[in-house]
Amino acid sequence: MMLSGPAADPDQPGGLIFGVSEVSTLICDLLDDARLQEIWVRGEVTNYKNHSSGHHYFSLSEGGERSSALINCVMWRSCAAELRFAPRNGMGVLAFGTLEVYEPHGRYQLIVRRLLPAGAGERHLMVERWKRELDAEGLFSPERKRPLPAFPRRVGVVTSRTGAALQDILSVISRRYPVEVVLSPAAVQGEGAHADIAEAIRRIDGLVDVIIVGRGGGSFEDLFPFNHPDVVRAVAACRTPVISAVGHEVDTALCDFAADLPAPTPSAAAERAVPDRVDLLREVAGHRERMRALLSHRIAAAENEVDDLRARMHPRRLERRVHERMQRLVEHADLLRRAALARVQRERAALAEARAELLGRDPLAALDRGYCIVGSGRRVMRSARDLHPGDRVMLLMKDGRCRAVIEEVTYDEDV
Repeated sequence: MMLSGPAADPDQPGGLIFGVSEVSTLICDLLDDARLQEIWVRGEVTNYKNHSSGHHYFSLSEGGERSSALINCVMWRSCAAELRFAPRNGMGVLAFGTLEVYEPHGRYQLIVRRLLPAGAGERHLMVERWKRELDAEGLFSPERKRPLPAFPRRVGVVTSRTGAALQDILSVISRRYPVEVVLSPAAVQGEGAHADIAEAIRRIDGLVDVIIVGRGGGSFEDLFPFNHPDVVRAVAACRTPVISAVGHEVDTALCDFAADLPAPTPSAAAERAVPDRVDLLREVAGHRERMRALLSHRIAAAENEVDDLRARMHPRRLERRVHERMQRLVEHADLLRRAALARVQRERAALAEARAELLGRDPLAALDRGYCIVGSGRRVMRSARDLHPGDRVMLLMKDGRCRAVIEEVTYDEDV
């Protein structure tokens, strides 16, 4: 905020005069600048006080005898509870927060939400940046996760040859499910360890059924190589399923997000890599018992069926059943014969009736009674009016035919 207008006269108390609270409010408005919100500040801790309320009060200075720059800071109890170290005077730190004004006292202060040791803090920020970049590449996507083999034959381990993590893994596997363990040794801390770990992962990929990558617990600096993008990309590129086991339960590394399965410790990783033979033997025993019970049930059912068949096949009972079947056959045959005879009789009667009907309708049957059929060419003369004197006609009788000539035609009405 900027004020415009004529400058006030320092010798004359007139014109624009502010109250104390108005000045404090004005300062608050000025501190609303986005450049002062959620910022990281590097400095040296001075005047540190851990209050009984749980709040932490301290100042940040540039450090050195000539520097007089100082920022008052407060870290509320809810944020201070997440501190992983004990701040002390003279310690270089990185503080993340927002500048605000405490109006009752009219002074500004940094409200700190996160505090990190300066050296490790910068690495923490680097890890956070790597996490965002690798996540954007899709290396942490849940869709990339693959299931572990149920019964691996070879387990690969990427860790230090002399570390306790290897011994923990070997001990757990030998106790639970003895299989071949293949070590791909790597330096797990120190300068260049990340490149050594990534190369060890690539070296063993495809030679085993599952890979355990990790080490025992340690400080953030000790575990730092497992946050490196080279290691994360090597884990993500593996054809073989990977279990990440970096540090102890509270530790988390970026390779945990890229692995197919994160484990809180190397021992826990070994437990997830192989089944427990005790559980397997118990399961096999359960299957054996169920199979035995099922076979016993089937054998008993078969015995009952055999006994029933044996009873049915007894000579006297079999003879009686044969006689019963023969009697039924005789009865069925008799019924079939009677049914067939009745049908034949019905068919004969129907045929005779049809024959009589056909004979009754036969025009030639009337010739036996002295009638004849008069025809001329292909026509049958049905009426006297069809004939005329002199017409030649054919007379058809029961035993022959003859030709005749019509001499005279007399109609019924003329008789």
